[in-house]
Amino acid sequence: MTTQTQKVYYPTTAISDGQHGEGFVAGGIRPIREDFTLFGKAITVKLPVGENGAVLEAIAQAERGDVLVVDARGDVNRAIAGDFVMSMMKAVGIAGLVVDGVIRDIEAARALDFPVFCKGTTAVAGVKNGGGRVQVPVAIGEVAVQPGDYIFGDADGVIVVPQSNIDEVLERTQAKIQSDAEREAAVLQTEETVRAYLAKVTSK
Repeated sequence: MTTQTQKVYYPTTAISDGQHGEGFVAGGIRPIREDFTLFGKAITVKLPVGENGAVLEAIAQAERGDVLVVDARGDVNRAIAGDFVMSMMKAVGIAGLVVDGVIRDIEAARALDFPVFCKGTTAVAGVKNGGGRVQVPVAIGEVAVQPGDYIFGDADGVIVVPQSNIDEVLERTQAKIQSDAEREAAVLQTEETVRAYLAKVTSK
């Protein structure tokens, strides 16, 4: 990693460009508040459908700044967490929650100022019958996530960057941000500069 490259939040659009469009979590996983941003290393949970007990194990194991990434098999009936559990996540320093499933108590969750990215909300609580696993490979929105991978989130969605690639991706991301800024400064000056740019890029 160069001295200029820091592991911090970058917009997901920039990370996507730096990763050549890979790693975007589709499947309707969105922030519960548009102003939420997210960055951190993944601590993963894999759950049977409707189960949420292992979420508590993950909270107990998490380090400050981790992002809790929960593979709930896309279940939209039973919540993996409500406001009490999410309050505990925030209290132990977890940076945010990404779940291929749903939460509940969404109004209280929004008021927590704790970044949550999920498929939606439900009124139905999860169960604690066992079978969940912590710190194992998971998939969210059909994207594979390994424990320790880097997670970026904002209003445009969630991007996963494998930890083995993070330095290279961030270097490309910073270069793209710089080149975009230079292009905007050059092109968006006047109507004439915009038209000149359009003529250049559309000429055959």
